[in-house]
Amino acid sequence: MVMEEKAHVLLLPYPAQGHINPVLQFGKRLSSKGIKTTLLVTKFIFKSMQAELSSVGVETISDGHDEGGFAAAESICAYISSFAKVGSLTLTELIRKQETAGYPVSCVVYDAFLPWSLDVAKEFGIFGASFFTQACAVNNIYYYFHVGQLEIPDADTSTQPNVSVTIPGLPSLKLPDLPSFFYVAGQYPAYFQMILNQYSNVEKADWIFVNTFKELEVEVVEWMAKLFPIKTIGPTIPSMYLDKRLKDDTDYGLNLYKPDSSICMNWLNDKPIGSVAYIAFGSIAELGVEQMEELAWGLKGVNTYFLWVVRASEESKLPAKFKEETSEKGLIVNWSPQLDVLAHQAMGCFVTHCGWNSTIEALSLGVPMIGIPQWTDQPTNAKFVQDIWEVGLKASVDDKGMVTREELERCIRQILEGDRGVEIKKNATMLKELAQKATDEGGSSDKNIDEFVSKISQN
Repeated sequence: MVMEEKAHVLLLPYPAQGHINPVLQFGKRLSSKGIKTTLLVTKFIFKSMQAELSSVGVETISDGHDEGGFAAAESICAYISSFAKVGSLTLTELIRKQETAGYPVSCVVYDAFLPWSLDVAKEFGIFGASFFTQACAVNNIYYYFHVGQLEIPDADTSTQPNVSVTIPGLPSLKLPDLPSFFYVAGQYPAYFQMILNQYSNVEKADWIFVNTFKELEVEVVEWMAKLFPIKTIGPTIPSMYLDKRLKDDTDYGLNLYKPDSSICMNWLNDKPIGSVAYIAFGSIAELGVEQMEELAWGLKGVNTYFLWVVRASEESKLPAKFKEETSEKGLIVNWSPQLDVLAHQAMGCFVTHCGWNSTIEALSLGVPMIGIPQWTDQPTNAKFVQDIWEVGLKASVDDKGMVTREELERCIRQILEGDRGVEIKKNATMLKELAQKATDEGGSSDKNIDEFVSKISQN
């Protein structure tokens, strides 16, 4: 029996894999509860994506660079400006088109990076919900800076690493625990501005959805709920890795990169339980040659099994003959089916940049982490991984900002072999169970989604 659709929600993510996936997963949850959902992707993304979206419809929107996407823009600022101008026009046209077709839009759920979407929704008198793809703690830091209530000391982490920063709703933080924009002078100013612009009209949003779960960040969620209509709806990973209520939801369903699935899984299948170190730094991070070499020799020195994702563009940074010399212990691939890898019984630890998607995937699957953060929110996520949630370690850096081979060896051994690793694994398992409960029927995230569905279905 086909379920009658109660309302229609447009989902508009920022056009990057790490933003599309969480919004798409939220759409699947809505669809399972009788809501018609339509994912909006840019025309360039649509042409390049490999998608299997059974329950979520897809429409295209223009960012003004239909042939080349982000890479075709003159600059970050130019792209953001173009997307705001052209995107507003095409979103307006799309809402009208849906109404004419008999599918009037009830709500626009838009990536917080695209606040102009809310203005369009309000012009039509429909609901607008902002979707934040980073942790609540990080969002809170940016918010207090945006409103001028966060004073950042005039210091850098190399000379004053112990400078404390106090932020409502958060534990005491040091300067290096903040997102990198605050202590690396002039780092990617256009990105920083885009992040701060998330709050430019947020007070007009009917809901603020965050890809986290309340039990993970209870203090900051409760604090921010005093300021905004905030609702945790995560973890937004495929249901079969969490509550298993959406039987066909085994994959994100939209990939901009093709994973070496069978190679990875066949290799993992004959490895001992909890024996493999998995190393992956996402789709954007670019490590220097010296750092890549230090990681390589650290992996060789620790002499454990390892699966390392090295994008094709980064392979030249590996030491000569490293692949051959470590072939008995290691496998190097250009991309991996990360959820399947993390869920595999052979997984022992995850060496990660601590991007939020990777972090919440590891939390949801109970995998201990070793954080090697690179920029933006990653240092804050790594701080929470080690000191607040105690589900991993944050690798220390030397005076050149490098994670040495000895440090990587130390971290891997502590998790795979040491007493501290036992506690870390226990904590990771506990949070995995809480993540599953949050998304299961009656859980904190599930309740928030039900409340949203009930509200938009009344109109």
